[in-house]
Amino acid sequence: MSTETKEETFTLEEILTSLKTVHRLILWNDEINTFDHVIYCMMKYLDYNESQAEKIAWKVHNEGKCPVLEGSFTEMEVYRKILQQEGLTASVD
Repeated sequence: MSTETKEETFTLEEILTSLKTVHRLILWNDEINTFDHVIYCMMKYLDYNESQAEKIAWKVHNEGKCPVLEGSFTEMEVYRKILQQEGLTASVD
């Protein structure tokens, strides 16, 4: 009886992608920023359209927080810092 073994090969990119854990950028409600400012920031930095950005602003207002982006930890940290520089409260989960 013969046993056949099949060897698979993967690129470095495929291996790194499989190991990548997805992180979320969370936008938190605060009593400082206006709806207009939140909408502006979502459109300018995260490329949401006006309708999507408005829905995010309402969700943050009503639920206290809203996930706004997913990706690598490093990428989410970059966006977190950008939003915080704009005065928004954000964290990476």
